[in-house]
Amino acid sequence: MKAVLLGVGQAGGKLATALVRFDADAGYGAVLEALAVNTAVADLDPLPLDTVLVGQSRVNGYGVGGDNELGAAVMDEDAVEVLDAVAPKVTAEAEALFVIAGLGGGTGSGGAPVLVRELRRVYDVPVYAIGILPGRDEGTMYQVNAGRSLKTLAREADATVLLDNDAWRSAGESVEGGHAAVNESMARRVGLLLAAGESVEGVAESVVDTSEVINTLRAGGMAAVGFASAPAAEDAEENVTTVMSVVRSAVMTGMSLPNATAADAALVAVAGDPDRISRKGAEKARKWLQEETGSMQVRGGDFPLDSDRIAALVLLAGVERSRRVEAFLERARQAVRDEPAERTNPAEAFRNDELDDLL
Repeated sequence: MKAVLLGVGQAGGKLATALVRFDADAGYGAVLEALAVNTAVADLDPLPLDTVLVGQSRVNGYGVGGDNELGAAVMDEDAVEVLDAVAPKVTAEAEALFVIAGLGGGTGSGGAPVLVRELRRVYDVPVYAIGILPGRDEGTMYQVNAGRSLKTLAREADATVLLDNDAWRSAGESVEGGHAAVNESMARRVGLLLAAGESVEGVAESVVDTSEVINTLRAGGMAAVGFASAPAAEDAEENVTTVMSVVRSAVMTGMSLPNATAADAALVAVAGDPDRISRKGAEKARKWLQEETGSMQVRGGDFPLDSDRIAALVLLAGVERSRRVEAFLERARQAVRDEPAERTNPAEAFRNDELDDLL
């Protein structure tokens, strides 16, 4: 899938950078262009990407201080400037746009839904979002911001791929070190998803390509992506169990959103040397995934690579019914209830214990 990436806010810019580097290092050529958008000059300066500073008339390049309503407002006001910067990057070769943002801060959580909305008005290709959920220890404001942003982003985007910070940060790890590890893990997952069909080494029985990814994400709503790998035997017949094992591991322990096993649609790509991939194992894994997710739409195929390992890439779409999403939304609601009474916003937006849209 030939994609253009747009990182919004600090976390979005860093993850977009990690994806660009992964794609370049692997030589896949799936990432066509990338752009970082922010309200803070200090967050844009270190990035090796083209950048756009928004909200200068309001915050003078110092950021929105976690205020996602202000983040939404400045993105709305400066949308034309951002679209002008995006336009030369979206050529006829582009098959999708990805807006990437942390959902807990101000610029990303507020600006990303606005940018997705504006992009969908202009372009015919799918506009997807990658949303990073804040960890439990990142404070009340981050939970409230993310709860409101997620509901709005899921409505505006063609699909929203979720990344749960709590799933990837190790105990005792620094926040900065944890975020770097999260970016690396997510870059591998999304990078391989974009690369499916772009860089084929060898002859596959059934290659996973862009149409398979788009058709899976067409279920809409929220999505998650998983990855796992293991050493492979030289004989494909000996790798039946290996293929099954890596697919199970990708779903059970390697998802960007843990415990997201109920899905409306799924895609599994088995990567490795075509001569080592067990077709029997791949078919058994696909059937297992169908039973595990409860979905009748489970697509499957190969991702040929010159490797002595077998890997599984799993995409689940329509995971909003999962326990992890429900737990997060309840955490956001509780954060609103726990806010000091003197704060009038955004508590007012959560009347009747429900999360209202940001926009």
